[in-house]
Amino acid sequence: MIKEKIVEPARPPASLQQLRAGNASHSDAGGENFKENLVLNSITDRSANKPEIDSLVEGPVILIEKSSVYVDLAPFGIGIIYGREFINAKDVINKISLGDIVKAKIVETENEDGYTELSLKEAKQALAWSEAEKSIKLKTILNLEVKDANKGGLILEWQGIQGFLPASQLKANHYPRVLDSDKDKILKELKKLVGEHISVMIISTLPKEGKLIFSEKDSNPEEKKEILSKYNIGDSLDCVVAGIVDFGIFLKLEDGLEGLVHISELDWGLVEDPRNIFKVGDKIKAKVIEIKDGKISLSIKALKENPWKEFEGKLKKGNIIKGVVIKYNKHGALVSIKEGVAGLVHNSTFPSEIKLREKLELGKNYNFQITLFEPKEQKMTLIHLE
Repeated sequence: MIKEKIVEPARPPASLQQLRAGNASHSDAGGENFKENLVLNSITDRSANKPEIDSLVEGPVILIEKSSVYVDLAPFGIGIIYGREFINAKDVINKISLGDIVKAKIVETENEDGYTELSLKEAKQALAWSEAEKSIKLKTILNLEVKDANKGGLILEWQGIQGFLPASQLKANHYPRVLDSDKDKILKELKKLVGEHISVMIISTLPKEGKLIFSEKDSNPEEKKEILSKYNIGDSLDCVVAGIVDFGIFLKLEDGLEGLVHISELDWGLVEDPRNIFKVGDKIKAKVIEIKDGKISLSIKALKENPWKEFEGKLKKGNIIKGVVIKYNKHGALVSIKEGVAGLVHNSTFPSEIKLREKLELGKNYNFQITLFEPKEQKMTLIHLE
């Protein structure tokens, strides 16, 4: 569940009120003196409870330039929307005027110029995820168009978020009845539903993957509760792969009940695409790791030896290690020191994301220093050593 903090701003200090009142007419000019005053106020107008990255904040727009927007986040300072975030939200920014109150998400608490970097697009997404969680609790019925289909189910979209409706969660009149279970024939039947509107409920959210899970089946809380009562956290189960998606696999536990193995629970090592490892119909053992809100979450890697245990008491902050770069993501580079044990080199440790990727090439070994090591949480951060 997403737990976004919405920080309620206090009334702007007099200095910012004066800036807003005295410089609104200069919004197009973007004079250097005005911008210097913004930086000064951004540095000096601070609060002990300064919002953190991913917090939602709101405040009035106090300056609009050709490639940036400034927002009064008193008493925390000045927020700025620029660069990629400005481009991504251009359609919204074109409708904004001075004095408008905007909600935004913090992506950087303080940049080199002293501003708090904001994202309008991410704020909109965060609010949508919050609405999705409410929809689950209220069991809201949604009438959505089927956008596409794959061999595992249907692709839907809600408030700009793509979602997946597993075939096992379809009602009987929509379920593909194929005698020989031929995957191509199943896909052909599912494709017939593209363009139709069906009534569904959101049953799970996966914000990290930007995905929703839907169900078309009527929910009978008592019946579902009775079925789930047979299962306990820690149970090792014999399952069958019922569906494969980019964020994991669905396992059939019994008729009418499936559990999700998230991609992060498939193996201790890096899994890029579950389809390269599993296929529908595979028989697999999995462990129950969570039963919540009528859903069962499973893990395959939990039944394998945890490679992080090998390093408990052996590695700590400050140690120098050698590792191989195995993947880039939006935060930086993942570095493996052993199969299943990897740490993050954050973009912030380099002048830019581009510089990081130029310096740390995929598949190559480098020396790193550990800046955080928590084996029980499977967390490690690193910095590159020249």
